[in-house]
Amino acid sequence: MKYFFLSVFICFHLTSVSQNIKIYEKSPVFEGCENQAIDDLKACFNNKLNLFIFENFKVPQKVADDSYKGDVKVLFEVDKEGVINVLYIDAVYDSLKDETNRIFDSLPKIQPGTYNGKPTFYQYSLAIKIPLVNPEEVTTNAIEEEKSIKQTIDLNTIVSNEFDSITKAIKKYEGLEYSSQLNIPFTHQYYSRFDGQMNALGTNSHTAAKPFVYEEVAPYYDFKAEKEALVKGSDAWWSRKLWDEHLVEVQGGDYWFTIDPVLDLQVGKDTDADFSTTYNNTRGIYVQGGLGKKFSFSASVFESQGRFAQYYNQYAESLKAFGPDPAIIPGRGIAKRFKTDSYDYPVAEAYLSYAPAKFINVQFGHGKNFIGDGYRSLLQSDVANPQTFLKLNTKFWKIKYTNTWMWLRDVRDAVVEDKAFLTKYMANHYLSWNVSKRLNIGLFESVMWTDTNGRGFDVNYLNPIIFFRAVEFEAGQGSGNAIVGASAKYKWNNKINLYGQFVLDEFSLSDVKAKNKSWKNKFGYQLGVKYYDAFKVDNLMLQLEYNQVRPYTYSHNTIVNNYAHSNQPMAHLWGANFREFIAIGHYNYQRWFADAKFIFGTRGLDFNDGTDNFSYGGDVYRNYNERPFNSGVKIGQGNTTKTFNAELQAGYVMNPVSHLKLFTNISFRNFNPEANTETTFDNSTVWFNLGLRTDLFNWYFDN
Repeated sequence: MKYFFLSVFICFHLTSVSQNIKIYEKSPVFEGCENQAIDDLKACFNNKLNLFIFENFKVPQKVADDSYKGDVKVLFEVDKEGVINVLYIDAVYDSLKDETNRIFDSLPKIQPGTYNGKPTFYQYSLAIKIPLVNPEEVTTNAIEEEKSIKQTIDLNTIVSNEFDSITKAIKKYEGLEYSSQLNIPFTHQYYSRFDGQMNALGTNSHTAAKPFVYEEVAPYYDFKAEKEALVKGSDAWWSRKLWDEHLVEVQGGDYWFTIDPVLDLQVGKDTDADFSTTYNNTRGIYVQGGLGKKFSFSASVFESQGRFAQYYNQYAESLKAFGPDPAIIPGRGIAKRFKTDSYDYPVAEAYLSYAPAKFINVQFGHGKNFIGDGYRSLLQSDVANPQTFLKLNTKFWKIKYTNTWMWLRDVRDAVVEDKAFLTKYMANHYLSWNVSKRLNIGLFESVMWTDTNGRGFDVNYLNPIIFFRAVEFEAGQGSGNAIVGASAKYKWNNKINLYGQFVLDEFSLSDVKAKNKSWKNKFGYQLGVKYYDAFKVDNLMLQLEYNQVRPYTYSHNTIVNNYAHSNQPMAHLWGANFREFIAIGHYNYQRWFADAKFIFGTRGLDFNDGTDNFSYGGDVYRNYNERPFNSGVKIGQGNTTKTFNAELQAGYVMNPVSHLKLFTNISFRNFNPEANTETTFDNSTVWFNLGLRTDLFNWYFDN
């Protein structure tokens, strides 16, 4: 049957790397050609290889069904040991490439060619014509054979032109990021630009789990139209790159990537500091791209030196990790000493994003995540340093289900072993359900556990639909710290949204009935409202938010199972034992923007003065068994501290595609504790800043 489907004509040409065959050069000897004269070895090699291919080559069924006529071009070599190696194959069908590889893998080992009696490499090119005929039925003389060789396309030329072909395939960049599975860099200021569209009546969007991917927001907000409306530069290359484009933009048939510089150059003045100026000097690179329609990637690397307002420097040094490094820059990373009064803190963030199906997105990387519709989150926030994470987003019907697994660090002296930080693990489930066109509710659960007793990463928590409380109970008391929560959002109309969160760490019904304000009732809640296009002013968003968390929430009775990472809370910046009221305004006009923020708060801090070392429930790293009393526990207990933070910022977006902006801001902070201690004392400062920044993440200075 094979001869019925295959007609054979193998056009085979042997082209030695050397152009002039000399008498001291001997071609490779194919099996069965040992007795041939040197001048006839090439023709014998030709005939034997043709016959071997004809007798063993199996044309794939798809190729036969399509009645395909064409060539399989092969570039191969015979090495010094007589092994035939394929270097390159060009064919229309992948199945023809696979079959050609199979044939060449089955060729017998032969005698290598020689030059001056020493084994050497020989390269050849071959064109296998489909369909095939028996080579023994084709009569060609030596001169005709040589002409055929010279007229056949040499695969060496094809390979040498491969780079030029790829270069010609590159076309003008079309902003593919705006429909990709890449994350939109999460900053409260930038997200305010499309928050109103995402929350319009009748939309089936889910706005709590952040950052969003572009494809998720694209149905509600046209990023390309926004960028086109903001075009400013001329046709000159430098003008386009400065104002309107990525520094490097490459797009091919099934791939794209962009490269941008990262800058955060600030200079300022703190009225409470002894030093003359504050500054930040960040340089870095930001790369993002895609392969096909399902795979995206992003990476950003920052090298920074800085000196901040005095209160912030003190806070950074209070977070100090084990070892010689003096501080942890909140939200960024461990800092080395730079000069005498500054910090050097490198940061790297990166992730891979893959969408195997329309309703699933999987991400693995090093960065931050946030759950909530407010400025703060009581469930999971982005105030701590970047962490390694694996995230699975599933969206269908009116549901979005987010599973996040994180690898965290406890960096305190007390838990370090052999100079290595303790690994902590955290797993979250968040289910968002659009009950109606107005109402959304969310259910949240989280568990924190540590790498103690060789437990490592507990695979039980990989189950994306299990209830963590049950797993924690089976693992034993004290094995982990489980937290549950809920969220809600109500669209009053197209302009006003109400939102809230509730977090529950522990609850005692009997104590609630007794009304004794037990320490066991560890919970918190958030209430907020957003007003879009406020007072009929386009692009003006106003936001009011109230947060309160009872003492000892997020803490644990072990030294390690607290809801924190790298000496910072994983939820609210202030930990627990506080009340807070926030008023925020965001305004955008073309490339101009302005923000205002006012925060009023009451916090209960520890004294830690040698005479009173109790935990009053604000520091999530403290063991809650160190409490001074079991009942009468109330928010603000301990060293009651009144705080006020105000910030005004204005600026101009220099390049909207790279998020580069010029800005100036002024902040006022008043910190007024009931009692001054070594680490907590009355402070009032004004901090002024002017800078140029690539705005890729939230940075919180309202601690």
